[in-house]
Amino acid sequence: MGLKEQFVKLKDNWLIVLLVVVLFLFMSGSSVLEQSVRSIGGYSGYGIEESANDRGLSKSAAYYPSYDTDDFAPEVESRVKIKTSSLQTEVERGTFFESAERFKSIITTADGFILNENVNKYGEKRREYYSGSYTLKVDTKKYNAVISQLRKIGEITSFSENERDVTGTYTDLNTELEAEKARLERYQEMYDEATEVEDKINLNDRIFNQERTIKYYEERIENIDKRVEYSTISFYMTEKRSDYADLAFVKFSDLIKGFVSSTARLFSLLFVVLPWLVGIGMIYGIYRLVKRR
Repeated sequence: MGLKEQFVKLKDNWLIVLLVVVLFLFMSGSSVLEQSVRSIGGYSGYGIEESANDRGLSKSAAYYPSYDTDDFAPEVESRVKIKTSSLQTEVERGTFFESAERFKSIITTADGFILNENVNKYGEKRREYYSGSYTLKVDTKKYNAVISQLRKIGEITSFSENERDVTGTYTDLNTELEAEKARLERYQEMYDEATEVEDKINLNDRIFNQERTIKYYEERIENIDKRVEYSTISFYMTEKRSDYADLAFVKFSDLIKGFVSSTARLFSLLFVVLPWLVGIGMIYGIYRLVKRR
C-alpha cells in the first residue's frame, strides 16, 4: 500500500484516530496529575488535611506519621536498649504455693511489679497439679539480680532472653519532636501578628493540629523510656506431676474386648492363609504323584 493510499485510509477513519489520540492524552495527563499530587502531598506544617485527602489517608494518619528507621545509629555513644526474657521452671509436687510466695517476695524486694498473674489447677486426686504464669516489670538495673534469684526456684525447663537496641528510633523521635516544637512556635508567632479573623482561625486550627502531633511524639518517647527503664519478664512455674499420674488398672471388660478382638484377627488371618495352604498342598500332591509314575 502506497503512502497516498494510507492517507486516504486515515482520512476515512479519522474518528478512530481521534479517539486514540484523546485516550493517549488522558492517560498521560492523569499520570502527570498523580505525580504532582504526590509531590505536594507530603507531611508539612501547612495543608495537613488537604494532603491527607489527596493521598486517601485519614486525618489522624496525617497528624501522626509513622517512621520505619534503622535502629543502629552508630554515631550515638549512649545506647537505648529494651530487654525482655522468658523463664519456665518446674517445682516439686506439693510446693507450688510455697514457691509462689518465694517468687513474690523476690519481686517485692526488687521493687518490681506483677502486671499479670494466672494460676490454674489441672487434673484430680493423684493427677492434680498447679501451674502459674506471671508478667513482671523490674528496674533494668536490678534485672540481672532478679533473674539470678528466679533461676533458683525449682528446675529450669526453658529460658530465653532478648535485648533490642532502639537507639535509632529514639534519636529520630527526639529530633522530630524538636522540629515540631519549633514549627509550633512559628505558628504562634504568626497568630500573634495576624490581623485578619480568617487568618487567625486558620492558624488556630494549625496550632491545634501541631499540638496533637507534639503530644504523639512525646507519648512515643515516654513509652520507650518506660520500656527501657523497666525490663519485662515472663515467668512460668509448673508443679511436677506425680510419677503414678498415668498409672491405672486395666478393667476386666477391656480384657474381654482385647481377647475378642485378637481372636477375630486370628480367624481373619486363617481364612486368608488357609486357601493358599490348600492350594500349595494340592500342587505338591500332584507333583509327588507324577514323580512316582
